[in-house]
Amino acid sequence: MKNAKTINIIGLVGFPSVKSGDDLAELINRTAQEQGVPIEDRDILVVAQKIISKAEGRVFQLRNVNPSEKARKLAKITLKNPNFVELVLQASRRIVKISSETFIVEDNNGIICINAGIDKSNIEGDDSYALLPSNIDDSARRIRQKIMEATGKNVAVIISDTYSRPFRKGQVEYAIGIAGINPFRDYRGKEDLYNYVLKVKNIAIVDEIAAAAELVMGQGSEGIPVAIVKSFDRAELAEKCAIKDLFISKQEDLFKGTL
Repeated sequence: MKNAKTINIIGLVGFPSVKSGDDLAELINRTAQEQGVPIEDRDILVVAQKIISKAEGRVFQLRNVNPSEKARKLAKITLKNPNFVELVLQASRRIVKISSETFIVEDNNGIICINAGIDKSNIEGDDSYALLPSNIDDSARRIRQKIMEATGKNVAVIISDTYSRPFRKGQVEYAIGIAGINPFRDYRGKEDLYNYVLKVKNIAIVDEIAAAAELVMGQGSEGIPVAIVKSFDRAELAEKCAIKDLFISKQEDLFKGTL
């Protein structure tokens, strides 16, 4: 008789409020120990982007932003605060689409997203907003390295954030930074149940893990910014990995020309 397939996703409750300069690896390890959830080999740590931005001092007050002339002009198109538009421009490589309904850019990490991922949720202060980390993969690598040094365990780190999807209502969590994990589970060239050789099935496993972790982390007042994924053998731990591996080229983009 075969054993049932299971996966264990544990949200770390009681996580302390994060401030600029905090050592997130130390906070994660300490909170895990306090919760009786020791970090083990092959654990995958899913960390909400927001606490990384807070720890790295990426929270800005709009009143302290000086909008450029370009930001003032674009603010009239987007119907947004010129100071907010200036933040978006500073965090972006290029504008993908701009209108009174949406402001889509390619941010400095190479992620195509609305408002450069700048967000107000779970940020204290009426005019305070959090920008994405300057280099999200580097943030993931630093957390991973410190946790491995503290525990002696080989782990992976996924930094997650909430994104909309083309042609679908609602939002889901995506991986926006990774360390120590192959972003894909590649089935191409393998056979299915009926011996058909799979040709295109290359699963973005880190996005699936991020979305699954959100089920325990939540989006509102839950206060659970970190989840530990255990007993998940479909993920491959790997040293050489980057979130850019998930980015699609213009030639491969099935939705090009629709924006």
